[in-house]
Amino acid sequence: MTSLSQIDLIVVIIYAIGIFGLAQWVSREKAGHAKDTSDYFLASKSLPWWAIGASLIAANISAEQIVGMAGSGYKIGLAIASYEWMAALTLLIVGKYFLPIFLKNQIYTMPQFLEQRYGKVLPVLMAVFWLALYVFVNLTSIIWLGSIAVHKVAGIDQNAALIALGLFALLYQLYGGLKAVALTDIVQVTLLVMGGLIVSYLTLDQIGGGQGVFAGFHTLMNAHPEKFDMILSPDNPYYKDLPGIAVLVGGMWIANLSYWGFNQYIIQRALAAKNLGEAQKGITLAAYLKLLMPVIIVLPGIAAVMLAPNLAVGDEAYPTMLKLLPPGLLGLVFAALVAAIIASTASKINSIGTIFTLDLYAKARGINTRGENGEGKTGQEKHLVLVGRIVAAAAVVIAILAARPLIGQSDQAFQFIQEFSGFFTPGITVIFLLGLFWKPATENGAITAAIMSVFMSWFMWVNWAVPHDFLGMHIPVNVLGTSVAAFQDALGLTGMPFMNRMMVVFFVSLGLAVVVSLVFKGSGNANRVTMEGVSFKTPNVFNIAGIGVILILIALYSVWW
Repeated sequence: MTSLSQIDLIVVIIYAIGIFGLAQWVSREKAGHAKDTSDYFLASKSLPWWAIGASLIAANISAEQIVGMAGSGYKIGLAIASYEWMAALTLLIVGKYFLPIFLKNQIYTMPQFLEQRYGKVLPVLMAVFWLALYVFVNLTSIIWLGSIAVHKVAGIDQNAALIALGLFALLYQLYGGLKAVALTDIVQVTLLVMGGLIVSYLTLDQIGGGQGVFAGFHTLMNAHPEKFDMILSPDNPYYKDLPGIAVLVGGMWIANLSYWGFNQYIIQRALAAKNLGEAQKGITLAAYLKLLMPVIIVLPGIAAVMLAPNLAVGDEAYPTMLKLLPPGLLGLVFAALVAAIIASTASKINSIGTIFTLDLYAKARGINTRGENGEGKTGQEKHLVLVGRIVAAAAVVIAILAARPLIGQSDQAFQFIQEFSGFFTPGITVIFLLGLFWKPATENGAITAAIMSVFMSWFMWVNWAVPHDFLGMHIPVNVLGTSVAAFQDALGLTGMPFMNRMMVVFFVSLGLAVVVSLVFKGSGNANRVTMEGVSFKTPNVFNIAGIGVILILIALYSVWW
């Protein structure tokens, strides 16, 4: 555990005051205009491309990515970078094929899309699910892992860090909403990239004996070539985490499409764009930033293999590398780490308020948030914004109180996130892909996919050959359990890697959703999503940037296959 010097503390305090003040300034309104739901939850539908691109990354990168992926770089190597690099390609798909439909139909939230496409039952179920996921898994894990990082780097009591991070993120966006978050994220991401590059430079320079980063990188590759295998072979001890070619053509696509295309706190930035062109340019900026992320996150973890070879836990790699930084510079990089935590936390807080207010509360009260001209009544709009703020505050309090009981006892919080959300990811991807591109899909089929995704994921995840706990009950091995275990073995499901399991569940859920949709046809007027005027033709700037991303990915995987 390190500690901050006086100059480091000054740097961090200047950052905190500066970013808080900037957030309030950019989200101010003209005299006489009170914030409505469009202002608060969608930044007045006016975000420029640079704010969208930066905010997508700021919402994505937080403590679990920085600390967790650096730790995976320490243990596994560069292969973990596939999460970032394949996300860049996924973003291009989202920009070209998903956003034109969402923006043409004036979608505010993902449950709203489900209502317009399927009916009234599924969006309520999914809204409740997303709220539970965001509060008890995403928000809780971010501030918990963030508090660990702050504790290790700054020496601050972890409970104090937990409360401080949650409250600062809440106050940071409480007045301005999404506009406060998105328009300041360019500062947050700049600080994150700059801080990460400094850590990478200093670690590689030290490995190279002061001869520069290229000498250090060459030395690192020669000393540990196994850490630069992008596609792991079946005999690799970490094959189950990254099962070979599946990272390119398998289950990682299911997770990426769900996360980048249908995840409220991510896609909300693009939905708030001035127009489709700005959203697509923002998407390409985010794609290039994703290509850069392994350099500033994974590389320091790999460098720690040489600089700190005896770490007991991989997640200690990044905080350990920060000890190389001199006073002042440590404060700057620590501020970058805090910036990532705050930006991601604030994004989730705002999305929680958005979904609860627009998809549950407003619907229950019969309030139309858009009206005939996209504007609601002034009094109702003020009330809904107030509800959003109250819900945001409640979510933070719940997350602070639930962090230690839920995640504090877990030795792998990142794995906790992946396993919990991975039960739902295949079903969510099926629901939205069919909703977007297959007209006969019905609400019955979509609900079937959601249920099958959870049930089948759980069935494949449980090791039936050993005793286990389920819903608080201890289930001993019995004749049924032994038979189920034998059935799993016969189908090759036992010990199946996480990504491969998601792929299997996806295709089974997809097949059932199609069958149910065809057999039990829904209401003829349930689908109110229009494709009229939707064009998948993209401007030259998007096409050229997209080709650039693809060529870079081909080069990267060709070099480190």
